[in-house]
Amino acid sequence: MKFDMLYLPVPDLAKALAFYRDGLGWAEAWREGETTAGLQLPGTEALVMLDLDQGLGHRAGPVFAVDDVVGFHRQRKDELSFWLEPEEIPGGHWAGFEDSFGNPIYIVDQSDA
Repeated sequence: MKFDMLYLPVPDLAKALAFYRDGLGWAEAWREGETTAGLQLPGTEALVMLDLDQGLGHRAGPVFAVDDVVGFHRQRKDELSFWLEPEEIPGGHWAGFEDSFGNPIYIVDQSDA
């Protein structure tokens, strides 16, 4: 696992971009249409992913890159509390589980990229 980005669901992507990109000066690293944008954190390799909240219960949390989300889930599903089963995303998959205190942790791969 390698820390990749911080996931932030937001109710208004344009307003979030106005704050983080335009106000704080964080550079836009990538975009997926009108619902998702990745911003580069200054002085780091890490990103913040702003994602339009679509009422799915996703919460802010760290995202870690793994080689294979589906395989990670299959191997660890009995010991970790997965609340987000592996889903396809552009270029790969992501899933989510909770730590011992209920905090969300996401994993992502780019296996299809």
